[in-house]
Amino acid sequence: MTITVPVTSVARARERLLPAYFLAGVLFGIVLTKGELASWFRIQEALRFDGLYLYEVFASALAVAIPLFWMLERRRVRSLVGEPIVIAPKALGRGRRYAIGGTIFGLGWGVTGACPGPLFALLGAGVGVIAAMILGALAGTWLYGYLRPTLPH
Repeated sequence: MTITVPVTSVARARERLLPAYFLAGVLFGIVLTKGELASWFRIQEALRFDGLYLYEVFASALAVAIPLFWMLERRRVRSLVGEPIVIAPKALGRGRRYAIGGTIFGLGWGVTGACPGPLFALLGAGVGVIAAMILGALAGTWLYGYLRPTLPH
């Protein structure tokens, strides 16, 4: 028995844009790498509070992103495939699970010296040891998915 899933015009439009998304990701990875935003030394410098470089970049990114997202929402801009761009409000919570999750994330980031975001950019830049971190990230993601039904949420 074969199950067929109808392909919508939005899905087809998204598929046509995949090469552009891939190119944007490659360009973003180059910017991260050349700007030393994925550098182990810069990350360690920031985690030890020895330098402000990463903090200044993050602050400038926020200074640009916040007004731009506000403008997108206010002008009701649509995506490249015509869907409305909606930024859903995020419910922030408190509790032990955030502290535990943040601690695990921070320890992993501090021990490896690599933010999970640019792992593939670092691999593309020739940092071969990053492959072990990618495998670890994939294993951790799989483990979380496996254990998720039993975890308190």
